[in-house]
Amino acid sequence: MKNFYKLWLGELISSIGSGMTAFALSVYVYKKTGSVSYVSLITLLSFMPSIVLSPIGGLLADRYDRRLLMIIGDLFSGLGLVYILWSIQAGEKSIVPIFVGITFSSIFTSLLEPSYRATLTDILEEENYAKASGLIQVAGSAKYLISPVIAGMILSVADIRVILLLDILTFITTCLMIFLVRKSMNSETQNYKKDSFKGLLEGLFIIKENRGVYFLVIIMFFVCFFMGFIQILIRPMILALSSVKTAGIMESLCAVGLLIGSLWIGIAGIKKNYSKILAVACFFCGIFMSMTGVNENLNIIGISTFLFFSTLPFMNSCADVLVRVSIPNELQGRVWGLISLITQMGTVVAYIISGIMADYVFEPMFNKNGILVENIGIIIGTGKGRGIGFMLILSGIGMLIMAIVIWKNGEIREVSEKCVDLKFK
Repeated sequence: MKNFYKLWLGELISSIGSGMTAFALSVYVYKKTGSVSYVSLITLLSFMPSIVLSPIGGLLADRYDRRLLMIIGDLFSGLGLVYILWSIQAGEKSIVPIFVGITFSSIFTSLLEPSYRATLTDILEEENYAKASGLIQVAGSAKYLISPVIAGMILSVADIRVILLLDILTFITTCLMIFLVRKSMNSETQNYKKDSFKGLLEGLFIIKENRGVYFLVIIMFFVCFFMGFIQILIRPMILALSSVKTAGIMESLCAVGLLIGSLWIGIAGIKKNYSKILAVACFFCGIFMSMTGVNENLNIIGISTFLFFSTLPFMNSCADVLVRVSIPNELQGRVWGLISLITQMGTVVAYIISGIMADYVFEPMFNKNGILVENIGIIIGTGKGRGIGFMLILSGIGMLIMAIVIWKNGEIREVSEKCVDLKFK
């Protein structure tokens, strides 16, 4: 796993840098405009283009040198940050350059993600898939756990330009790591002559033909949809009950939970029974998500969110392994690109509708004279934040239903049974 560790170290450094920039830009834009909508728009622009374009990135990953595409994606993503840094340095008062730079960076991230996922299959033995997935999630959690702390310390003594410069340097470091991996491997390109549209159709056909992967992708769309609600709504629900400081502590608990679960998998791995573990993890995620909305006790909410994010890596790792062992290596780029598009659209839909549903549908139901005040409100409480709590309960029930579907789905179980009983190093 020597080459994997090089890539992983580069991703860890890049993740910390990206998290610092995300934190700093949100603070900068909010202080400059006072608008939460603009902050939300930054979040949307940072991932929406990469999701929409990921199938094209996947197609390129199957046609060209995957490591070279990762270097190109990283370098051009860094140029987006260079543009933002230049506009701030030039005294630009408008925040439009920030939106342009983030969108440009996200577009080239679409080259990076499918190539990275497919490269893991190139460099890893099958018995290391789950362990690698756990370590990847460790790197991903760093942007939530480590980055805000570092960014906050830097912003207390310097301004956003320092953070942007540091993030640009992390892109260069990551490219160096990828280059070292590429140099140690035979960088073969696929002799793939079909046009792009046919290539995308072939990727869809591969997913549909493999019934286990087909059902897994559909289920993970709904899982991402339900998880999108807790990602968006947990902060305003806590703010309705307590202070900004408490909300920050809760977010740190989420990140610590995600880190612990990911480290467990990264060290111990998952040896077998992937479909069963996936179903059980989804079941407990549903339980813990529902518990966050059951009452207004901050201790229960904190414990529930910690347990939810501790369990999440087991679900992600099992889904990753089940797809990875089912798809031929030479086709993984376009398949991962399409899977990212389909499943992450569930998150996008949740992001778009959650705020509207909370403000105009569920919160009024639990305010004075609301239609649920005298029934469900007696159990979970009434007033500000209780409509959001009820939404999280419903989302948790949705996760429980998905867990039952996974447990009973014979096609997913068949894919799991094909996995070798692995022994981890």
